[in-house]
Formats: sequence, C-alpha cells, structure tokens
Amino acid sequence: MTLTVALTLGAVIGILLGLLGGGGSILAVPALVYGLGLGIEQAIPMSLLVVGIASAVGTLPKLRARQVEWRLVGIFAAAGIPATFAGSAVSRLLPQAAVMIGFAAVMVVAGIRMLLDRDSIGTACKTDDSGINWRRCAPRSIPAGFAVGFLTGLFGVGGGFLIIPALVVMLGVQIQIAVGTSLVIIVVNSAAGLISHLSGASIDWAITVAFAGTAIVGSLLTAHFGTRIDADRLQRWFAYLVFAVATYILIDTVFLH
Repeated sequence: MTLTVALTLGAVIGILLGLLGGGGSILAVPALVYGLGLGIEQAIPMSLLVVGIASAVGTLPKLRARQVEWRLVGIFAAAGIPATFAGSAVSRLLPQAAVMIGFAAVMVVAGIRMLLDRDSIGTACKTDDSGINWRRCAPRSIPAGFAVGFLTGLFGVGGGFLIIPALVVMLGVQIQIAVGTSLVIIVVNSAAGLISHLSGASIDWAITVAFAGTAIVGSLLTAHFGTRIDADRLQRWFAYLVFAVATYILIDTVFLH
C-alpha cells in the first residue's frame, strides 16, 4: 500500500515539474509527510533527491527544444545562492506561521499578475528576433535572482513557484523558456540542499526509488507534451495552481494550527 501511494504521489510531482517547471519542491515534502507518514527529517532529503532527479530528466525535452536560457540560469544561481543564506537567517528569526502566511501572500500576488494581460508584465529580458538584449536584461536579472534566492531561503522551498513568476512577471521571459530555465535552477538548488541535509539523514530507499521512478516518467512525458501547449494557457494553469496551493497553506496555517 505504501509503495502504491508513493508511485501515485511521485507521478503527480513529476507531472507538475515537467509541465509547469515547479510545484514539486513545495508539494513533495507534504506528500511524503502526510501521504506516506514519514518524519520531516526523512522527507526533506528524500524530497530534494526526487525533485532534483525528476527536474533533471524533465529538462531533457526543454534542452532539445532549446527552451533553456543558460545565461539566466548562471545569473540566478550566482545571485541567488548567497541570498538563500540571508533568507534562511531571517526565517529563523520569524514565527513559522508568519513565514507561511507571507509565502501564501507572495504566491497570490504572483498568480494575479500572471493572469493579467501579457502587456502588463515586465519586458527587460523579452526575446525578440535578435535574442535577448543582455545590456538591459542582466542588470534586472541580478536583483531578481537575489530576490528569488532570498525568498527561497526565507520560505524553505526549492523555488519553482518563485522562479517562474520572477522570470515571467518581472523580466518578461516567455513562459516556455521560463519553465525550462526554472527546471535547471531547481536541479542546482536541489543538489545544494541535498548535500547540506545528507549528514545523519535516514533515507527509505524503497520509497525513494518508487517515488522517483514515477516522478521521472511523469516529468519526462509532460515536459515533452508541454512544449506543444499554448503558452498563454500554460501560464493560466500555473496561476490557478499557485492559487490552490496558497489557499491550502492559509487554511492549514490559520485554521488548522
């Protein structure tokens, strides 16, 4: 029964990662804790391992479709890694409820912005016929990468829900490019997080393999399928998913605790 649940939940996480470039990092830990009854000390490294592997596999169709902007990956990683430590330090000073409510608020704002008319979002890194204008894009990408890193550290998530809104809303990156770029950044973040949590971690390898297996299949299939989906429709789906998770976080934080 446990392995069946792991297979099912892994498929859901993989679909979210492959189709939307996010969702796995924020849903994998709750899935392992509430769905499989694992302790948080087990769930965190197992989640990072599964999300990192599934994201890496889901990136493959994006690479073939040339839907990863590597220079943005580099900028976000360079600016975001030190900012993550700063966000983590601030998070330790705040009550957990305040952090989660703040996270939900950020998600709601990002979702609303993504549902607005495309003309209302940023254009700093918008791709034209000659590619991205890096003289205009880079100076805006650095603070965006720092902000994503800080919020990632503050809220304790992998960053998919933060990276895509930053790329699309703040910088004007096309949603398909944002998804592929986000997946690569998630791989980097997951690897770094896994290394920091491996000491003394107890990993249930049977559950991890089952969880990761269906997550990989789901990520690969839906990432390939996602390259054929209308960009505006994909952006709306992502916004609705953001609203759903934000609603759950608020209900769980305000009413169930």
